[in-house]
Amino acid sequence: MESNSAKPGLLCSPEASQSQRTMYPYVTGTSVVALKYKDGILMAADMGGSYGSSLRYKSVERVKPIGKHCLIGASGEISDFQEVLYYLDELTLNDNMCDDGNSLGPKEIHSYLTRVMYNRRNKFDPLWNSLVLGGVKNGQTYLGMVTMIGVNFEDNHIATGFGNHLARPILRDEWREDLSFEDGVKLLEKCMRVLLYRDRSAVNKLQIANITKEGVTISKPYSLRTFWGFSAFINPTPGAQ
Repeated sequence: MESNSAKPGLLCSPEASQSQRTMYPYVTGTSVVALKYKDGILMAADMGGSYGSSLRYKSVERVKPIGKHCLIGASGEISDFQEVLYYLDELTLNDNMCDDGNSLGPKEIHSYLTRVMYNRRNKFDPLWNSLVLGGVKNGQTYLGMVTMIGVNFEDNHIATGFGNHLARPILRDEWREDLSFEDGVKLLEKCMRVLLYRDRSAVNKLQIANITKEGVTISKPYSLRTFWGFSAFINPTPGAQ
């Protein structure tokens, strides 16, 4: 009886070569920062796409509207985020085809994303993203996130990537429930400025998205005013000696 080891051609068959996995992300985006304010959800992300350690792309939109009530932002692999957007387009299309007078809200879409990410993780073929999902429906604001392995939670403010270490302490100190739109934008800009100073993958070109019961608006790309004259920036080596 012949064994498969005696047939080396089987190891290189088309069936064997069709199974592929993303072993490491190639083009990635960095932090997404989002918060609730009194009228809805604000979400900010820069437009950098890093190819390894090189800032190869500087016009990557990582915040997108989903359906009538939701907004999504992603850090991590850009091509995997495009795959997620394809799934969500299919989901919202099927929802619209039902034509039953109802539409998916942020809670339902967040739940769907948690199942997608956990399912892909169990197949050892994860989507290399951390996703932030915010929305407003029936006067209720919702903000949640899900990681590449399906870990998920809901909170009043969320940050992914380096923002989880650098922006969340600022949000914990300064966020409050009655934030106005202007104060929320200032708080997000403060977080993004700190990330620009401290995260090598951040670029000074960002978008801020706003979702309320009236709908979604995403700002045109703009840059923050920065100051690089700090002594630690001018001569960083004394601290290392």
